[in-house]
Amino acid sequence: MFRGPSIPTASVGDIAEDAYLLDVREDDEWAAGHAPGAVHVPMMQIPASLGDIPTDRDVFVVCRVGGRSAQVVAFLQQNGVDNAINVGGGMQSWEATGRAMVSEDGGAPRVV
Repeated sequence: MFRGPSIPTASVGDIAEDAYLLDVREDDEWAAGHAPGAVHVPMMQIPASLGDIPTDRDVFVVCRVGGRSAQVVAFLQQNGVDNAINVGGGMQSWEATGRAMVSEDGGAPRVV
C-alpha cells in the first residue's frame, strides 16, 4: 500500500568488469573479500563522501546481501545522485557466480 521510491537493481551478471562498484560493507567484511577495483566506503561514511561519488557514470552499490546497499541507493537518490544502482544479492551473489575476489587479510577471499 505505502511504497517508497523504486530502487534500481542490477544482477551481478549485468555488471561489467570495469564498472564503478561502491562497496558499503564494514572494514572486516571488506578485508575478508571484495571485488578487485571496488571502492570501499562503509555505509555510515557515505554522507561525508557524497562529493566523491561519480555522477557521470553508473555507480553499482554492493553490500553482503543487498539490504544496506539498497538503503544507500535510496539515500543517494534523495541527495541528487540518480545514477546509483543496487547490486541484487550483494557479495554473496558475486561469490556464488564465481566473479573475481581479493582479500586484504592474507586469507582466501570470502564473504563474511
